[in-house]
Amino acid sequence: WTVFYQVNEERLGQYLDLGLTLLKLGEEARVPLTDFSLEGKGRKGLRHTRTKLAGAGCTFEVLPEADIPALLPRLREVSDAWLGEKQAREKGFSLGYFDEDYLRRFPCAVVRVDGQIVAFANLFETADRDELSLDLMRHLPDAPAGVMEFLFIELMLWGRERGYQWFNLGMAPLAGVESRNLAPLWNQVGALVYRHGERLYNFQGLRQYKDKFDPEWRPKYLASPGGW
Repeated sequence: WTVFYQVNEERLGQYLDLGLTLLKLGEEARVPLTDFSLEGKGRKGLRHTRTKLAGAGCTFEVLPEADIPALLPRLREVSDAWLGEKQAREKGFSLGYFDEDYLRRFPCAVVRVDGQIVAFANLFETADRDELSLDLMRHLPDAPAGVMEFLFIELMLWGRERGYQWFNLGMAPLAGVESRNLAPLWNQVGALVYRHGERLYNFQGLRQYKDKFDPEWRPKYLASPGGW
């Protein structure tokens, strides 16, 4: 079966013309960077996080691919500690997983405290600087609270200064999946899981977390031949 994963709304007609079935997966958050700043009342929380983490000794840096091999042992320490604290295994489909050959291929954003890396994320960059995003994200369990939010803030400011148009925060799974009387079974189950499935995954919390960056949300779909 040919399956198209996370397709955009503007191309849905093409998939329908092919006789495929569409299932909404959730919504993707993209932050416009052209005018992104920490000014104004609405960004008070982000300013507070940045000031607090900088006061705790956090520093931010984007490292080129050439610097990554020497840092892989420390990145693995951070990753292993994160997995151990979460009691989780690598997934490796929608999200990146720790693989040294993979990490060598990309620049990496890091946060340090006292010179030691406490958080990192590898970066995706489009050649035309239209969009900047990240994939594998890990931090030490005892890193300062809010360290990943600090990394996001600094990375958005870094991207804006270099002319990137968008920062992609990724998906909020099942967000915007509505359950109506005549809705497909997928919508009914998805909406139910989104509302009541917090013990499985922090669906609503993830959407709320990404909302603090004022992103533009766009739906994402799965296009497939249909059937289980």
